[in-house]
Amino acid sequence: MIAYHDSEWGVPVYDDRVLFEFLVLEGAQAGLSWSTILRKREGYRRAFAGFDVERVARFTPKKLASLMLDESIVRNRLKLESAVKNARAFRRVQQEFGSFSEYQWRFVDGSPLQGGVRGKQDIVARTAVSDAFSKDLKKRGFNFVGSTILYAHMQAVGMVNDHWVECFRHQPLSGTSKTRVKSAKR
Repeated sequence: MIAYHDSEWGVPVYDDRVLFEFLVLEGAQAGLSWSTILRKREGYRRAFAGFDVERVARFTPKKLASLMLDESIVRNRLKLESAVKNARAFRRVQQEFGSFSEYQWRFVDGSPLQGGVRGKQDIVARTAVSDAFSKDLKKRGFNFVGSTILYAHMQAVGMVNDHWVECFRHQPLSGTSKTRVKSAKR
């Protein structure tokens, strides 16, 4: 967890393969701890063809059945089926926008939002942006992409900098964006 926080969490990602990886991992994490998913990350990389979206989109029911036997990943049929369904939807987004990155980053106008987290009172689980992102993905055929999952995804891939202001990672990832994150109305 420390290495992930110190070198990866919150760093802006524009590579479609990595963005697909985080979508799959965040969906798999639903109801589980992130540390569980990080421990299984290498298993996911093997099981999901290095997160090659083209290959995952072609997974068959037989392949999904074999994944249900793979102890190196979370063996939840709905989550596994979702990863394949999402790979197919991901490809459609790539075709429409040129890349998934182009599509995704438009939700924050291409620049990371700044959370300005100073204490527990500033921590949010979702925002109006993650609500809109989630709604649009669902409309495009994705699942396991609720607003809370999407906000975690946005944090992971640097669309929002939610490192605490006092954290040594906050300033290097703050860039020039001054937009403050606002919690979604409940």
